[in-house]
Amino acid sequence: MKRLLTIQDISCLGKCSLTVALPLISAMGVEAVILPTAVLSTHTMFKNFTVKDLSDQIVPIKDHWKSENVEFDAIYTGYLGTEEEIETVKDLIKDFKTENNLIFVDPAMGDNGKLYPAFDEAYAKKNATLCGVADVIVPNITEACFMTDAEYKESYDEAYIKDLLKRLAELGSKTVILTGVSLSEGKTGVMGLDTVKNEFFSYQNNKIDAAYHGTGDVFSSVAVGALMNDLSFTDALKVAADYTADTIKVTLDNPKKPWYGVDFEATIPELVDTLRKYR
Repeated sequence: MKRLLTIQDISCLGKCSLTVALPLISAMGVEAVILPTAVLSTHTMFKNFTVKDLSDQIVPIKDHWKSENVEFDAIYTGYLGTEEEIETVKDLIKDFKTENNLIFVDPAMGDNGKLYPAFDEAYAKKNATLCGVADVIVPNITEACFMTDAEYKESYDEAYIKDLLKRLAELGSKTVILTGVSLSEGKTGVMGLDTVKNEFFSYQNNKIDAAYHGTGDVFSSVAVGALMNDLSFTDALKVAADYTADTIKVTLDNPKKPWYGVDFEATIPELVDTLRKYR
């Protein structure tokens, strides 16, 4: 069984970050090791949430793992709270990087043309350096623009997306993937660039007129889990995109109308069945 380390915060209530990554990656037959960077009572869409920073625990935990000769087949990072935390995580990656393991970075820091309230442009540039040590990065268009100084556009064509991908590739990652890409009316999905083969690839599915917190975490967790199951990049992205879309549909059909996250628990059996088809 492959072992994956995921480094991000844990929102006790909210269906995002580690509370999404741990069950999804485990369900996909991959050992999920977690390194919480902070504990929040809820995610940040709730009011008056509490936060306990755990960044001072990263180095002691890392040192203990090194003393136990722990190894990882992949390291997957999500939301990181400060520039200092990013530097600490970069050092951890350096300590555990091997010729064969995968470094997968989701530089979660903004959406819809704006950074999240806690972040500024200096933070975005620091996140760009983290992307530079990754094998795979999965920013959305907003995050890509802040990291590359590109103009953010609500309306765009394929040439704009390809230019963004080329700019992202200059950061140093082997495979760059943009999420939330709409290449035609009523469609949304991903587009990527394999810098080794110098090939673009994309996948689009029907756009659903709904937005939920944590869907990016669902996508990234399934994508990296699929890669750990030896799926190709194109297949892994297809599985992740379809699973995220299907989960949103199921959530929309829930008569209780949940608002703070998607009902990914209900669709895990379908995810497992989908993986079996690739084996």
